[in-house]
Parts: sequence; C-alpha cells; structure tokens
Amino acid sequence: MNTIKKICYIIITVFAVQGCGVKVNYNLTGGSTGDAKTFQVIRFQNYASQSAGSTFEPGLDQEFTQALQELLTNQTSLGITNANGDLVYEGEIIEYKISPMTATANQTAAQNRLTMAVKVRFYNKTKEDVDFEQRFSHFYDYPANSLLQSVKSAAHEEIFERITQEIFNKSLADW
Repeated sequence: MNTIKKICYIIITVFAVQGCGVKVNYNLTGGSTGDAKTFQVIRFQNYASQSAGSTFEPGLDQEFTQALQELLTNQTSLGITNANGDLVYEGEIIEYKISPMTATANQTAAQNRLTMAVKVRFYNKTKEDVDFEQRFSHFYDYPANSLLQSVKSAAHEEIFERITQEIFNKSLADW
C-alpha cells in the first residue's frame, strides 16, 4: 500500500471508529488528553538564584511559562484557562547556570554550558493517578569567547523546546 493510501485508510478508520461512539482522544502528536478539556499553566517562579552557582535571569519565568503554554496549545486540542484547568502545570525554575566545559592548551575555557532546570508539578483532575512532581533539565553549549547575551535567544529556544517537550511526553504522551 502506498503512503497516500495508508493515510486515507487511517483517516477513514478514525472517522469510522468515532462514528460508532468510541471516544478517541489522541492527536497527531501522540498526546492523550483523556476527558480533559482545558489546561492551566501557573507562572513558573524563578528560584534559580537559590541554587549554588546559579544566577537570576530577569524575565525567564515569563518566557518559560509562555513556551510551555504554546507547546500545549499547538500539540493538543485543549483550551487554555487561567483557573480551574482540568490539567494543571506549576513549578519553579531551580537552576540557571553557566559552567566551563572544555579547556584549551592555555588552561582557559574553550566552551561554556548554560544549564537550566525546572521542577514541575502536574495535576490531572480527570485522572489523578497520573499526577507527578519531577525535575527536568537541559543545556546549551556555546564558545567560551561568546557572551551569553549573544547566544541567549538561541540557547533559550533550544532549552525550552527540549524541556517543554519532555514535560509534554511525561504528562500526556503515556510513554
């Protein structure tokens, strides 16, 4: 069967199953929302400066919260709400630090690593046995002769994409 025929077969099967009254709550990204209709992302507080070696990055809390909201909006059919969501995401940014990674022959850093970690609490009001609290982190490596300001946009984009996708997978992908 060629690819177009396979896709048509899958689409027809999904519509046929839904027409028989069987509830299908998977979307094309693989997320299962169950009986949930809405989600809420409570603004992630930035507590990174309380972790040894970490610094406070102004606006990071809002940027990360928006990145998680956007991912959930784009990868699910759930509506976003500011209160009483069926699915609730909350947490804190607990680490934001730069560390030297590799050295040159002159004993100076050749590469730096920006690491960010968040602690997430997830509550599913329609299926409470899947609630969790977990730490997620990712990093971005960049040349030591570059200032963080010059790579920050790309670094945040990559780190946010990875962390938010891991949160999505843990909370909705049933992996």
